[in-house]
Amino acid sequence: QVQLVESGGGLVQAGGSLRLSCAASGRTMFKHSMAWFRQAPGKEREFAAAITWNANSKYYADSVKGRFTISRDNDKNTMFLQMDSLKPEDTAVYYCAADTVQFRSKSNWQKSDFGSWGQGTQVTVSS
Repeated sequence: QVQLVESGGGLVQAGGSLRLSCAASGRTMFKHSMAWFRQAPGKEREFAAAITWNANSKYYADSVKGRFTISRDNDKNTMFLQMDSLKPEDTAVYYCAADTVQFRSKSNWQKSDFGSWGQGTQVTVSS
């Protein structure tokens, strides 16, 4: 499977911005659709954003739509999540994930679609 490492989390005031990165080991990340999930303390891990393997389609949870932008650079085996206009409700551990299968395009991405996960990076948004 793809090995993933997140970075870029931190503490930011409401209204601020952060840019998360997800670096993949190996050289096959370009074959997989990717996603960001997040998990707040005591809550279920939830979908935030996804991007297909060829970056032709992007998907966002309603809670982040218009504020977050997902992108990827397959040449560098890296995926990004640009987070703007951050809110305290965005506070969570953010996880990078790679689709279990290669070259798949779909909608309604779920946790079960992803076979590779990073260890997460903490994002804390203060009021």
